[in-house]
Formats: sequence, structure tokens, C-alpha cells
Amino acid sequence: MSFNMSDSKVKLLIAGIICGLVGVCLAFFGNPGNMAICIACFIRDTAGSMGLHAAAPVQYFRPEIVGMVCGSFLIALATKEYKVTAGSSPMIRFLLGIMIVIGALVFLGCPLRMVIRMAAGDLNAWIALIGFVLGVATGTLALKNGYTLGRAYETNATGGLVLPIFMVVALILAFTTALFHFTEAGGGPGALHAPVAIALIGGLVFGVFAQRSRMCFAGSVRDIIMLKDFSLITIIGGFFVVMLIYNIATGNFHLSTAGQPVSHQQWLWNILGMYVVGFAAVLAGGCPLRQLIMAGQGSLDAAITVIGMFFGAALCHNFGFASSGDMKDAATGEVTLGGTGPNGRIATIVCIILLFIIAFVGNKRKEEKAE
Repeated sequence: MSFNMSDSKVKLLIAGIICGLVGVCLAFFGNPGNMAICIACFIRDTAGSMGLHAAAPVQYFRPEIVGMVCGSFLIALATKEYKVTAGSSPMIRFLLGIMIVIGALVFLGCPLRMVIRMAAGDLNAWIALIGFVLGVATGTLALKNGYTLGRAYETNATGGLVLPIFMVVALILAFTTALFHFTEAGGGPGALHAPVAIALIGGLVFGVFAQRSRMCFAGSVRDIIMLKDFSLITIIGGFFVVMLIYNIATGNFHLSTAGQPVSHQQWLWNILGMYVVGFAAVLAGGCPLRQLIMAGQGSLDAAITVIGMFFGAALCHNFGFASSGDMKDAATGEVTLGGTGPNGRIATIVCIILLFIIAFVGNKRKEEKAE
């Protein structure tokens, strides 16, 4: 069995449309506004459900995350692409995962949600796109300058099963026992979700097509900058257009900076947050979505980055790094502006400094000695 969707722009566009339709279904059946599917937000919610942080408004075990990992795993097995590999610099990869989520939760969304917010008319997301592109460009410069975390090698096949099995077991326990935490109805974004079966199926389908198309938000921008290759951006374009049509058709498109769901208007920190995400994603070898997909198809390097993202989500809410969204009082109509607090600003600056150290001070490609 083989259906490669990365060998033509038409196939990539189709994959983007299908992923967009999955996003539409998840939004229609109850996922939070402008957050049909967001890797950073869903990892944050899942981490809260597992008790890794105590922020009650964002605690829900998101089946979509499990579905994407398992969808990638199953299609990689079916197409004989499943290969368990591991490389080097595990602690750097773990740290990059942490920084990806810190940047994302300062902005309030991963690159996937950034595009979803853009398709809903959220101008804050369009502004954040500037930071994301600049971050990817900086990471690309590091690649050209010899940055590398080392080559991945084939390793023990059992290791690749750990993450998919753990996620499936956790999913079962989350919805059959009282061990996990869940946001109460009306208590925040964690209380808004599609039915479990729809969320899981949606994640599986998304995972399959993301794996077959090599979907990656950071990779698409990196390829344009480094190779002048616009192929991967095609899938992002297809995804964007579907979400745009859905938002216009349902009256959810509002071209503004104010009044957007789970969004804030601190433009500088939106830009810097997504700068961190773009920069760290290139250094790690893929955006948050791509890390999940690669982990599912056997990359232990990506699995370490995913674990880092869970840890980063816990840090964000345990230490106040995450931004808050603008809030409107339903009774009075008064708007309380959200944004990034001092802790989040300090964390963002520290992440940028660390990324420059990782990219341009260490981890350079060693020149082979002439014999």
C-alpha cells in the first residue's frame, strides 16, 4: 500500500483541503472558537488533564493528539515507512520542545492555530505571522551556517511503540476512570470540545494526511527561504482556504484585532512569541504538528521534543508564562484586555537568547579531517 501525497502540488492541495475539512468538523462539533485544532493548546489542555498543571480552565484530555500520533503510526506501518530512529542531543531537543510551547502560549496558539485565526480574520495572528517568518528565517540562517543536532540512526524497534501505546492507554483511562482532571462546563476553553469519537477520528484522519503530505508549517516557510520551493506551502494554502470559507459561511469571520476568541492585542509579544516558535521549530526539525507526526512514525528524537512540549505546557501554567486572552463581560459588555505578564515576557526573552546560543554557538557541523 502506498499513496504519496508529497510528490505534486495538486496532491498537497488535496491533503490541505482534507485537513481543513477535519478542522471544520471539529469546530462545528464543539471545539473552542478559532481553535478547531491547535497542537500547543491541546497539549496544554491534556497536560492539565493529567495533573501536570492546575489551571482549571484548560484541563481536558484532547483525543485529537492521540489520533494524530496513532494515525501517523498506522499509515507509516501500512506504507512500510515505519522506522524507529534516534540521533543525538536529546536534552537540546527536549529544551526546544519546551521553548516551542512557551512561545506558542505567549501568542496563544501554535502555527496551526495561527493559520486558523488568520482564516477567521484575527489581525493579531496576521501580525504574529511576521514573527513566525522571521523566526524560521533565523533558523534557516543557522542551518546554512552549519547548525546540526546530528544524524538519526535506526535503533531498537520497541522504543517507537512507547509513545503511541502510552497515549492510547492514557486516553482509555481518561474517559473510563476519575483519575484525570476536566474543566467544568462554562469554566473555560477546556470545557469546549467535540464528542470523543469525532475528535479521535478527526485526529486519526489528520494524522494520516499530515504524514503522507509531510505537512509542516515551519518547513513550508523554510523551503521557500532556503530552496525557493513553494510546494509545502500549497498544503497550508488549501487548509487556510477551507477554514476561511467555513468562517465566512457561518458568520465567524471578523476582520479585527479586538473581540477575537482566546486572543490578545499585545502585538510585540505576539510577534516575539511566534518568533520563538519559528526559530525553535527549524532547529528541532519541524513545527509542533510535524513533531507529533514524526514521533508517530518512529522518530525518538521527535518523541523527546513532544515530551518537552508537555513539560513546557506545565511550566507555562505553573509559573505564569502563558498569556491570557481578552475577556468580555457578558452582562456589562466591558472588555478586560489580556496579554503577556512579566513572567511570560522574561521567559520569551530567555528563550530567544538560548535559541541563539544553540543555533550559532554550539551544534555546528564538524569538518571532516583530510586523511
